[in-house]
Amino acid sequence: MKVFVSSAVVALSLAAPLGASAQSGGTLDKVKASGVITVAYRDSSIPFSYLGADAQPTGFGWEICGRIVEQVRKATGRADLKVATQSVTSQNRIPLLANGTVDIECGSTTNNSERAKQVSFAINYFYTGTRLLVKSSSPIKSFADLKGRKVVSTTGTTNFQVMRKLNAEKQLGFELISAKDHAESALLVQSDRADAFAMDDILLYGLRASAINPADLAVVGDAVQVEPYAIMLRKDDPAFKQLVDGTLTQLMKSGEFEALYKKWFQSPIPPKGINLNAPMSRELQDNLKTLSDKPAL
Repeated sequence: MKVFVSSAVVALSLAAPLGASAQSGGTLDKVKASGVITVAYRDSSIPFSYLGADAQPTGFGWEICGRIVEQVRKATGRADLKVATQSVTSQNRIPLLANGTVDIECGSTTNNSERAKQVSFAINYFYTGTRLLVKSSSPIKSFADLKGRKVVSTTGTTNFQVMRKLNAEKQLGFELISAKDHAESALLVQSDRADAFAMDDILLYGLRASAINPADLAVVGDAVQVEPYAIMLRKDDPAFKQLVDGTLTQLMKSGEFEALYKKWFQSPIPPKGINLNAPMSRELQDNLKTLSDKPAL
């Protein structure tokens, strides 16, 4: 199966030698023994991880995972390392990682305290908040306009929980329904089966950009509950986390991370060459200096 692996090799200087890390157990031993690393991707998490025009995974997170795979290849001494891919959803991504079906998930997963009980997260590499995707002709301009409306959010996401809590606490009076993935959620709005889609704002911009008529859709409302995204790993695997964090650290300190950000968030991207025009948030700029993996509450 064809997958993306960057030709750029990141030179790392980790706290412990990579060779030693590979001997310490966990994912690196598993990969070394099998000669295969399985990378999870999302079908429609534009621009983090999604299927391009060639039906192969692409995106910001996916490209960073290409850098990580190169370091795994070095750490394990497997020049012949094969990369298998596995599509995951919001609902099954954690179980498939925990049970060993996939080794790393490079998508748009929020790093929060509840999930940290089951999995581990690398250094945070994006920050986002919940907003609304609506039709441009919709009267909905804020969360206060949702009374009596039907709102969809994707099953298994923190956004679904955020909206349920917001509805109860603010007594907004909307009906909350779920869909299996982001593409289906957006389709419910486009086909008038839902009035708004509540999701991370950057994903909404990506879905809007990939729509047949982007001008027909709008992203509205002030962001609710800003949270970090991070690459997801199996829990209690310090050697692999060290390698992944080391790769991200090098990318962030060298300036290559910012170049990748500009490529995917501030330049024309496939499949339609639309520019998301999403400037780097203050939270992410700060994290390029602090290199924190702190979860949302």
